[in-house]
Amino acid sequence: MDDVRWLSEDEQEIWRAYMTANVEFSAYIDRQLRRESGMPMAYYEILVRLSEAPGRCRRMSELAEASQSSRSRLSHAVSALEKQGWVVRSPADGDRRGWVATLTDAGFAALAAAAPGHVTAVREHLFDVLTPAQLAALRDIGRAISAGLKTECDEARSEEDSACPSADADTASCPATDATDAECDADEPERTEAVRTEAVRTDPDLPEPRAAETSAAAAEIRG
Repeated sequence: MDDVRWLSEDEQEIWRAYMTANVEFSAYIDRQLRRESGMPMAYYEILVRLSEAPGRCRRMSELAEASQSSRSRLSHAVSALEKQGWVVRSPADGDRRGWVATLTDAGFAALAAAAPGHVTAVREHLFDVLTPAQLAALRDIGRAISAGLKTECDEARSEEDSACPSADADTASCPATDATDAECDADEPERTEAVRTEAVRTDPDLPEPRAAETSAAAAEIRG
């Protein structure tokens, strides 16, 4: 214990302030999307990644990497999105083991409808409360923390992915788990216990999205 680099009082204050802001902000954004658009933040991010891809489709392995998720957790999420009619999954051309996820017109409409409320929430509770200098520092801080954790997070996802026999496996061959994903997956940020419980209860049967009244361009706006 003598070699532990204990936090000073100032460092404890910084750490606790960061943790509180991270948990509260992530929980708020997730609640806003569920309440107004019928989807958790994790699913919104998947739809965004697909909307940005050529033809609105990506191989499952590429989608997992883009959303910084293990393939097992991504497969579970895509399965739920398929039930909503927002995503379809099909075999990859020329690859008997590969699978491709494609954003449907209904999924694009749901994303277009969700984007304005999501972006407004992010702007009001992040960009509007920080100065330009603070925002620049926040960007650099985020990149530095992510870079420092990259190896550990990649290893955690690799361990979880070892349960998937195919790099682009479907749901049946990639059962979802919680152990390693909860530690490093950026697609489902750390939240309060109440929000975690809500996620388990509501994910299998998401409510119908509101009608898409915004332009298609809104789907490409990100928070």
